[in-house]
Parts: sequence; structure tokens; C-alpha cells
Amino acid sequence: MSVLPQSDEKAVYVNAMFTAIAERYDLMNRLMTFGLDQGWRRWATKRIKQTDATWALDVGSGTGDFLPILQRAMPNVGVVGLDFTFAMMAAGQAKRDQDTTDHSFVNGDGMHLPFADESFDIVTTGFAMRNIVDIRQAFSEMARVTKPGGKLACLEVARPKNPLVRWGHQFYFNNIVPIIGSIVGGNNRAYTYLPQSASIFPQPPELAQIIAECGWRDVTWKQLGLGAVAVHIATK
Repeated sequence: MSVLPQSDEKAVYVNAMFTAIAERYDLMNRLMTFGLDQGWRRWATKRIKQTDATWALDVGSGTGDFLPILQRAMPNVGVVGLDFTFAMMAAGQAKRDQDTTDHSFVNGDGMHLPFADESFDIVTTGFAMRNIVDIRQAFSEMARVTKPGGKLACLEVARPKNPLVRWGHQFYFNNIVPIIGSIVGGNNRAYTYLPQSASIFPQPPELAQIIAECGWRDVTWKQLGLGAVAVHIATK
């Protein structure tokens, strides 16, 4: 049975869902990805880092997993994480208080970024675009706030190319993840939403075309995690 909301209900639904799972969100991510998700973020960061960058923005930052990775790769850069759900940022703040890196959270909407034009040298987004009502508007907004020549890295779920791996991935995603989510995360519905939202999200070639139509150039992508994750890199 589908748990996907209608587009006019999506923002409220997503906010409530992430509020409910915020406290165990990081633990579930590590379990679902077998601890590989941080490595994917580091891989992306290596490909967009700039020695002369001054500001970096992570859109849909959640608990802020991308923030210390960006900060350590570019120690002189000011790093900002923006998220729609206050509870996710509150959970991330606890991590920030224990971290030696310096970054900040801002509550906001990825489709209406509360920043001036050309404010950032680097923009990232990790596993957040599936949760946004209009991804074209979100990518256009990210382009608007990025300086010319600035870099974008987008991490999202994908479908493995190998048929056998794809079957295993779909079985795990659709059958095992909701069970783990129910036991560990305490929310079967949220972790049923995850695979269902992934199933209708644009696959890498289509997503690359969307990004290119929203103010970005030189869009490339690479699938990691046996093809389960796609990392798109682009330039403003």
C-alpha cells in the first residue's frame, strides 16, 4: 500500500515524518547503508572542494552529516546547513556541540532559500531532493545562491544497473528496511516512504538533464554502492 502523499500535502507530511524519526535518524542511516553513507559524502566533497572557497551550503542538511566533512576538507570555509525540519537540526546540534568543526544551521525551505544571490562557492545536498515538492525549483534556487564557477554535489538513491544486484537492492529496500525502521527507528511508515519515494525519483540520466536545465553546466554523475547511490557533480 502506498504511503506517498499528494504533492499539495507533501511538505507537511515530510516535516511530520522527519520530526518523528529525528532522534534515531543517524543510527538508521548507518544501519541501512552499512556505514557507507559517510564515505559517499567524502567522495563527493573531494570532487567539489575549492582552495579559494569562502562559503558552503548544505541543502536539506538533516542532522548535518555533510557539514563536518565539508569543514574538514576546507578548514577556512564557513559551512551552513539548511533544513526544513527543526527537530532534525536540533538532533544535529547535539553532534555539533561535540565536534571541533565550526558550522551553523538555518531553518528554511529548499525551494525558497533565504540567502542572497551568489552567496556560496559550494552547494551540497544529500538524500534530500526526494523529499522536496519541486526539485526543479530547488536546483534553480541552489544555482541562484551559488557564485559563477561554484560547484554542486547531489547525492541521491538510484537503481543498480546489474539486474541481479538491482533485484537484491529492491528486495532489501522494500522488505528489510521497513522492518529495521520499525524495530530500530520506531516508525515503519517512514521507512516504507523511503523506498517508495526512491522508486519514483528521476534516475541519474534524467536527473542530470534536470540539473542542467536549472542553471548548471558540466553535469556528470557516478553511481556508488553497487549502483544504489548516484552522485551528481555540476558547475554554476
